[in-house]
Amino acid sequence: MKHVIVGAGPAGVVAAEHLRKYDPQSEVLLLSGEPEPPYSRMAIPYYLIDQIEEKGTHLRKQQDHFRNSGIEVKTSAWVESVDAQGRRLNLKGGEQIGYDRLLLATGSRPVIPPIPGMDRDGVHTCWTLQDARGIVERAKPGAHVVLIGAGFIGCIILESLALRKTELTVVEQQNRMVPRMMDDTAGGLIKRWCESKGVSVHTSTKVEAVEAGNGEHPLSVKLDHGAHVPADLVIVAVGVQSNTEFLDGTGVKTVQGVLVDRHLQSSVRGIYAAGDVAQGLDFSTGEFSVHAVQPTAADHGRIAASNMAGRTQEFRGSVNMNVLDTLGLISSSFGLWMGVEGGDSVELHEPERFRYLNLQFQDDLLVGASALGLTEHVGVIRGLIQSKVRLRGWKQKLMDDPTRLMEAYLARTQAIGHNAPVLA
Repeated sequence: MKHVIVGAGPAGVVAAEHLRKYDPQSEVLLLSGEPEPPYSRMAIPYYLIDQIEEKGTHLRKQQDHFRNSGIEVKTSAWVESVDAQGRRLNLKGGEQIGYDRLLLATGSRPVIPPIPGMDRDGVHTCWTLQDARGIVERAKPGAHVVLIGAGFIGCIILESLALRKTELTVVEQQNRMVPRMMDDTAGGLIKRWCESKGVSVHTSTKVEAVEAGNGEHPLSVKLDHGAHVPADLVIVAVGVQSNTEFLDGTGVKTVQGVLVDRHLQSSVRGIYAAGDVAQGLDFSTGEFSVHAVQPTAADHGRIAASNMAGRTQEFRGSVNMNVLDTLGLISSSFGLWMGVEGGDSVELHEPERFRYLNLQFQDDLLVGASALGLTEHVGVIRGLIQSKVRLRGWKQKLMDDPTRLMEAYLARTQAIGHNAPVLA
């Protein structure tokens, strides 16, 4: 049996290692379109602030890890198309590789908005190690940097740029920061926090063009309200999209990503998908979504490998969960953080302390939450949502005081575990 994995990020690496464990007699080939050893994009911010060297981004630190594990890694192997009927991959340069089972772990790529000047020298995305090298070269202390986008990825990059002591301006077209993770109140608090740390933040603002600068700075970013922001470096972080174009003509169904079933198998037998490219079951909604976070990628890789090796295992669905550190202010969101129709909610808002907590209920189930400046409840919130434990009388107690999450979790899980009477 020959297992081929396209993509050497967390999903691909976890899958390769589990395939070797589950199917020790098989051949496992891991293909990467980049020239680097398998690495984690989530480690790039630490490289940008000099906390780690490049090798610190590598997913496995031992030099011979993959060879010693019986996993062949082929770098600079860009897959241009897939012959699903013939079970072959066509690589850039003409090479063909056959497979018995195929895992698509090709991840996603940055979206480049249709703004004039995106092709100018000094305009970067921050997605690959190659991108990071270019940013390190230009983002010197005192350099003027414009970051386009203040979503989850943008805010991760924001911290790195601020810690590099650049003169940083952030432009976000939505009315708040991290709009897909935080509501108006929490997003506004994050903005105020960043401004208190010396970062200039423009929300409800669009970039109209990146133009030539005035000589002192090579670039000038034109905003829709007429202002021009001088820049030595412009970084674009407005979102990502799954890498699926090479699947045209294969019969593999795609929407936002590759549609997969509960076994992570695509619409074509023998082809699986995992990570940012997989559109899998959403635990909270029962629909199929792309959850581009590393914990989901690792879960996908493990379960896909099990099924590829003939060990049937179902995926229960991924919980939409994000945890973000923005210059020391921790924010998090879970599940249906925006609420459900007909549901109840409770909010704790302490703006002077940069603390915020919002809980969302459906009947007496906790289905979503968002928090700012509160870290002690992260595991508890996820546990309550994933376990779908009935809160019973504890729902009202949380409506009265949402900080009693730990008490609620212990009371309800212990009651169920010990077959105790249901709380009134």
